[in-house]
Amino acid sequence: MKLPLRYAIGLLAAPLPILALAVVPAQAVTAPGASTVALRADTVPAVAQSARVGSVAASTSISVTVSLAQRDPAGLQSFLKQVADPASAQYKHYLTVKQFAQRFGATPATAAEVSSYLTSHGLKVGQVTANGLTLTATGSATQIEKAFGTTLATYRDHTGRQFYANEGAPEIPAGIAAAVTDVSGLSNYAVSHQDAVRGQASPKASVQGYTPTQIRSAYNLTSAISAGHTGAGQTVALEEFSAFTQSDVTTYDKKFSLTPSTPVVVKSDGGTTDKSGEDEVELDIEVVQAIAPGATIDVYEAPNSDAGEAAVYAQLVSNDVPIISTSWGQDEAAETASNRTALNTDFQEAAAQGQSIYAASGDSGSDDAGNGGTSVDFPASDPYVTGAGGTTLKLTSANAWSSEKAWSDSGGGVSSYFDTPSFQTSVNSGTYRSVPDVAADADPNTGWAIYTEGSWAEYGGTSAAAPNWAAFTAIYDDEAKAVSKPSLGFANASIYALAESSNYKSAFHDITSGSNGAYSAGTGYDKVTGWGSYNGANFLADELG
Repeated sequence: MKLPLRYAIGLLAAPLPILALAVVPAQAVTAPGASTVALRADTVPAVAQSARVGSVAASTSISVTVSLAQRDPAGLQSFLKQVADPASAQYKHYLTVKQFAQRFGATPATAAEVSSYLTSHGLKVGQVTANGLTLTATGSATQIEKAFGTTLATYRDHTGRQFYANEGAPEIPAGIAAAVTDVSGLSNYAVSHQDAVRGQASPKASVQGYTPTQIRSAYNLTSAISAGHTGAGQTVALEEFSAFTQSDVTTYDKKFSLTPSTPVVVKSDGGTTDKSGEDEVELDIEVVQAIAPGATIDVYEAPNSDAGEAAVYAQLVSNDVPIISTSWGQDEAAETASNRTALNTDFQEAAAQGQSIYAASGDSGSDDAGNGGTSVDFPASDPYVTGAGGTTLKLTSANAWSSEKAWSDSGGGVSSYFDTPSFQTSVNSGTYRSVPDVAADADPNTGWAIYTEGSWAEYGGTSAAAPNWAAFTAIYDDEAKAVSKPSLGFANASIYALAESSNYKSAFHDITSGSNGAYSAGTGYDKVTGWGSYNGANFLADELG
């Protein structure tokens, strides 16, 4: 179940078929004012089903994140296909952030023009991110309303929750309209939920749930770690919307004799002081440290808002962090179309730069929205993100892998917005992308022993599966470096190629039983567990030799 929070490579050879997306950039249409245009699809759908309560106080401080349009999006799609194609000479020859910005980011002149416009309305504007695609701005509600030609109002939805949102689409001058794809932060309706599920609590000093030794053995990582491949020299970034307590993490490390480096907090869009999701953050950190104790962990903390979400992903790709894991998400429809487009742009950049991104697929089975139909979680549904589903894991008496079946609450199904990507066409004959791509233990009844909020508890959720795969990727990249081979990079390209090879049964545990409601696990790829969980040593041997 969900636990909601309080609320300089030149033009390449002829392109292969692109990863088509149903999402389109926010489009500008002429507004009544003639010299301004309105951004379509940039109002929250919930406004139409909610009661207007009043206006936002004029002095209320509002922060927005403005996303800028890519240069040469067709060229980027061509590059993405080449860099992910094992038959291409450009395979895994990734771009640096500077190279990406020079070819695909907004020009400095364009960014300066947008920044100047915002400043002229009294907004405090931050620096453009290194990729040339994002900037933040802060001002009073009155200043924000004037800058974007809209009115901010407060609403109450059918659950009684109160929020603010723009009444109409934001309007911007025609001269800069083509440069802007999204303005996030005009509403605080959409917030991400954590996908951690707390199982049975334990007495304060008692440990219940799988230990680091058991998980390493279950996923066949003991030999790699014994050989010194602990993720050393690799960085895993955890995208979080809550702060955490370091002393809880320290207690976990001491209990299992782990000696990792202390996680580094990186604040995005001002960071957050909210600790209502600290169990999620501590789960993520402890899972990574259990599997890859040599890896450096950066915890990117941001406000739980559209603007915070846009800002943190822009920072993650601009900082070119090799491995990213997020255990936060929301139903696809909760995002505005332009916000999905802006984040998809960041995820495309990550793929071009060789960053591996894993996201929890959600803990509400086949109905992420909870409205009685079928729906999936975002950002796991984005084709440039590797969605991690959940399993129920059982071990032998010797702590070896015994069996896995689909966890009944594992998020999975079919996207309503993203077209079937080219890497998935052999297993998906439908129009839209299927989720998840992979899976790992997520059942809280066969969960992880986690120390959080001053006590031990057994935790599951697809929140445990995403950092599990991220930690394994740190081990992969560590070993790849040792044998002078490329890092895993854009994970979906490598995962689907390996899964569709003769090594599938060796590198993966194929999950063939269980369901999440509308979908059932089965031989090969399925919409509950993807290709299954990894068999560490075999996966490494099959890929790295």
